[in-house]
Amino acid sequence: MSFEPNPSAFRNQTLFPVILPVPDEVLDFQPRERVVFLSQHARQALNIAAEKSGVRLDELVKDDNGVPQPFGGIHWSISHKTRYVCGVVAPLPIGIDIERVRHFSDGLFQKTATGQEWALADMEADSVLAFFRFWTAKEAVLKATGIGIKDLLKCRVSQILDDHHLQIHYDGQDWLVEHFFFNNHVASIVKSSFQVEWSVN
Repeated sequence: MSFEPNPSAFRNQTLFPVILPVPDEVLDFQPRERVVFLSQHARQALNIAAEKSGVRLDELVKDDNGVPQPFGGIHWSISHKTRYVCGVVAPLPIGIDIERVRHFSDGLFQKTATGQEWALADMEADSVLAFFRFWTAKEAVLKATGIGIKDLLKCRVSQILDDHHLQIHYDGQDWLVEHFFFNNHVASIVKSSFQVEWSVN
């Protein structure tokens, strides 16, 4: 399958991340079958996102480390969880992540960010939401850079700009991340200089 870049794609400097709900019956699948379904479903979200961006998907390839490889100058990212999947395409390295907001262990809290980072957040108001803002933002940036979760603590929250945006500093670069909240979930995307139009289909 060949790919011809659409010269009008991204002309409005807009990203179109798409979130799809997972059918209830998938919860009854065997673990391996569920993973296969969620991966395919996330690629369906990616296909819809590509259509919104005026891009036709080529063959989707990952390297030996599972990092999505760009095609025709187009980068892509997906994420899938039990209840929702999401996908997005972009003309620059991109990362997206989604999580259900829920209680978590103290150990995970300590492995996700430093005390200096947590001091930026209003932990008294909602420490659980702050945790998942930080977690998904870091995951999105690490996906955009092609680095795995091993660099989670090297990826630092440097500013909380407002309720929907924060800045990550990683590997000498600042990354702007946008959050989207829905149905007790949070999704985060590397925003860069783009506008973001989220859709839950």
